[in-house]
Amino acid sequence: MTPPPPGRAAPSAPRARVLSPPAWSGLLLRLLLLLWAAAASAQGHPRSGPRISTVWKGQDRVDFGQAEPHTVLFHEPGSSSVWVGGRGKVYIFDFPEGKNASVRTVSVNSTKGACLDKQDCENYITLLERRSEGLLVCGTNARRPSCWTLVNDTAMSLGEMRGYAPFSPDENSLVLFEGDEVYSTIRKQEYNGKIPRFRRIRGENELYTSDTVMQNPQFIKATIVHQDQAYDDKIYYFFREDNPDKNPEAPLNVSRVAQLCRGDQGGESSLSVSKWNTFLKAMLVCSDVATNKNFNRLQDVFLLPDPSGQWRDTRVYGVFSNPWNYSAVCVYSLGDIDKVFRTSSLKGYHMGLPNPRPGKCLPDQQPIPTETFQVADSHPEVAQRVEPMGPLKTPLFHSKYHYQKVVVHRMHASHGEPFNVLYLTTDRGTIHKVVESGEREHNLVFNIMEIQPFHHAAAIQAISLDTERRKLYVSSQWEVIQVPLDLCEVYGGGCHGCLMSRDPYCGWDQDRCVSIYNSQRPVLQAINPMEPHKECPSPKPDEAPLQKVSLARNSRYYLSCPMESRHATYSWRHEENIEQSCEPGHQSPSCILFIENLTARQYGHYRCEAQEGSYLREAQHWELVPEDRALAEQLMGRARALAAPFWLGVLPTLALGLLVH
Repeated sequence: MTPPPPGRAAPSAPRARVLSPPAWSGLLLRLLLLLWAAAASAQGHPRSGPRISTVWKGQDRVDFGQAEPHTVLFHEPGSSSVWVGGRGKVYIFDFPEGKNASVRTVSVNSTKGACLDKQDCENYITLLERRSEGLLVCGTNARRPSCWTLVNDTAMSLGEMRGYAPFSPDENSLVLFEGDEVYSTIRKQEYNGKIPRFRRIRGENELYTSDTVMQNPQFIKATIVHQDQAYDDKIYYFFREDNPDKNPEAPLNVSRVAQLCRGDQGGESSLSVSKWNTFLKAMLVCSDVATNKNFNRLQDVFLLPDPSGQWRDTRVYGVFSNPWNYSAVCVYSLGDIDKVFRTSSLKGYHMGLPNPRPGKCLPDQQPIPTETFQVADSHPEVAQRVEPMGPLKTPLFHSKYHYQKVVVHRMHASHGEPFNVLYLTTDRGTIHKVVESGEREHNLVFNIMEIQPFHHAAAIQAISLDTERRKLYVSSQWEVIQVPLDLCEVYGGGCHGCLMSRDPYCGWDQDRCVSIYNSQRPVLQAINPMEPHKECPSPKPDEAPLQKVSLARNSRYYLSCPMESRHATYSWRHEENIEQSCEPGHQSPSCILFIENLTARQYGHYRCEAQEGSYLREAQHWELVPEDRALAEQLMGRARALAAPFWLGVLPTLALGLLVH
């Protein structure tokens, strides 16, 4: 229900005097307002939601021209180009600075042979990767996975390449490149080998994981970590799998991280010669003991390298959900993950560990002894669990929103303080911008903004962060857009509104909220995150301009106050009395004061005040005046207007007469 704007009577009541409005009409309006408020209050904890919401109205967007239900996005940092693989073609988008975005396409049609149905005949592009000879493009190719090299907008066929693309675009797939090595979770045979495996499909020798070490895994992310010694380099991959605990109260899924030695050459026996011999897995814990909330379903992972290059201090941001689609973000360190694999015992194994211990990388490409492989193969999970960073081992934050993807930007504000800014996609097709400040043990987390990026509301299929250009690239099945990280123009309310945003990209410069990257001089930013408005030169925000409306007695009327901040309490105050309050987390766009039957006592001044911590702002100021008083003021104004030219004409004559006299 969208109420009429202030200054307009309710639709069922004319502005003229109303003798006796029907009782059921007022009751219905009150009921609708109560339902509206109840629905809003059920949306979630007020502080875990975004402070403001904005629609990105920039022109840096290009449509596909048709629906693309399955896409893959590729972007190189610093480049203005974005490649998107679709159905039988690759889209090449260009977002030059200061110019209109453009798109061109390269056809990569399937070599259609015998196929079962129309969908099977398509070539869905599932992989785009930069290689030395050009852009590698791989797709389903009518269920015969194949690859092409894209050079100068021309696709040259490389033929059928199993393991680089799945047979169907719906299959869970992950491909990792490192130099000349290629790792893949994609099955090579369509009707055989349905148990998912993690393979090395290109390198010194092909290896695969045992069929018993993972239970229906869904792969999320893989990375290679270069450690202190080259032979100790690790492959870590993150996945979720079916919970082996079949207790009805146990969660259906368990989130994991697995390790492999990059230099693994397989084993000595016929059973281990083609298998990874250094596989171990550990449970990722993401739970809040204080609220007894557990988040078991891993959705996405983002690795944020340490700025000094210490691999152990790389931060691993994991997005988790639970059966109710609430979400949490937990942060781990690669050092903690590595320590768990190096020191933990094996779950369910109660004998002494063999030497070398399972999971240990050996120098000089030595083969893993058969005994070590057999123990690890039968007991692949370590007993110790991987817990989040910090003394409390709790999530960075949790929310009633359902998050699906995350990217993280490490940046420094104008005064040098470091911030990690998280961009989280939701199942509603929006992006939440969450700021993490300070050290992990004493950090503050603030959800500053929700961004609606698309013209047409749609699910977000991919998101890519370019830290060099300071842009986000976001795609749906309809379009690709470029969103700047520094959306400072959306913050209203002068200096106070700019600093209350707590946006580390933005600061106050004389009379505008500006990006710290675009200002030629230092800008004012909040040093105190709890009371940022106190940094402004003026102690108080500007008062709202007075607006008047004339109403007949016994009318019904709405006063509407836009709720710009979802973290503030909005109150309608009549003279000294609070008539209506809207608490933080109120999801409706406005705080509504409904006057059902206007009496003489209800005329006068109404102020809408927004209270956010110690920050108090007057958002609206209305005066309701009786129609007869308004008519008198109008007539008096006309009389003054008519009298002015009369006296202007008479005064010179009188003055001349006085002078002559």
